[in-house]
Amino acid sequence: MIRAIAIDDELPALKIIENFCAKTDFITLDKTFNKPSEALKHIRKFPVDLLFLDINMPSMSGIDLYKSIGQNAMVIFTTAYSEYAAEGFELDAVDYIVKPFTYERFLKAAAKAQEYYKFKHKIPDEKERVLFIRADYSLIKINIDDILYIEGLDDYVRIFLQNQRPVVARMTLKALQIKLPSGDFIRVHRSFIIPFARIESVRNKIISCAGQEIPVGNSYEASFFAEYKNKYGNSI
Repeated sequence: MIRAIAIDDELPALKIIENFCAKTDFITLDKTFNKPSEALKHIRKFPVDLLFLDINMPSMSGIDLYKSIGQNAMVIFTTAYSEYAAEGFELDAVDYIVKPFTYERFLKAAAKAQEYYKFKHKIPDEKERVLFIRADYSLIKINIDDILYIEGLDDYVRIFLQNQRPVVARMTLKALQIKLPSGDFIRVHRSFIIPFARIESVRNKIISCAGQEIPVGNSYEASFFAEYKNKYGNSI
């Protein structure tokens, strides 16, 4: 059960969240607040798992409030102003929902929080190999075994997936590589990370991977071929 509070300067908005939480069996809404200062006092004394947090409040913005709490609570931002989405995304929000929102949209955001909560609070199940990436102003769950290859684009990465649209996230290849199982993935170029399981063939310094031809960079050549031979023998 996820313990949550809601913070919004508009009482009708709080009532909607209260009603929606009551319909959602994996969320307990402990309290609601229409004054950010009172919410801050409560959070510091009684930490919670999740905040439903309005951004545009007169006394203190939701973004400033979230920055000040100093804890690892998840947050779903709620606001009538979509231009705040980018700043909310930078704060690692689980999701960002624009008012007025339906219960279906609320439930979609809550389900993301539930998945991430389970991921953080359980011993990893080897049968379920997952990765959580922040993209499109929300948290996206990716099955590691669905990854075809990953391309780096300056400060962004594009994760190509089986039978799905690519996921584009603002992060570096180096930061993403840390999150991946090292024995299953290898960086072969300044712009590419590939899973060993998707390699179809290696010819000279070109890897056929998931139907794409990916070059092996000079600075990655020795480490790639050493590990490839270690896994597959002299089959190059």
